[in-house]
Amino acid sequence: MPPDDRERRRQEVEGLSSLASAYQKAGPYMAASTSLVASVGLFTALGYWIDGKVGTKGPWFLLAGALLGMVGGFVSFFRTVLGKREK
Repeated sequence: MPPDDRERRRQEVEGLSSLASAYQKAGPYMAASTSLVASVGLFTALGYWIDGKVGTKGPWFLLAGALLGMVGGFVSFFRTVLGKREK
């Protein structure tokens, strides 16, 4: 960041209460965790729906959807968390 932007950012942060400042810092992490839960839930529901349409005897698409949602959600989560730590 250029020095002007840093100074402006510092002044904005100083004006916040401690609770607002904490929420501002935690915001990206809360969004990442919400994204993780949403992806697992969405892909699991999609797998359940496909199982119902196809008529499989076991919950194979449900399990595949849950696994895909977990992998994608964790990749997104760790990119956000580790990316924020590096800056």
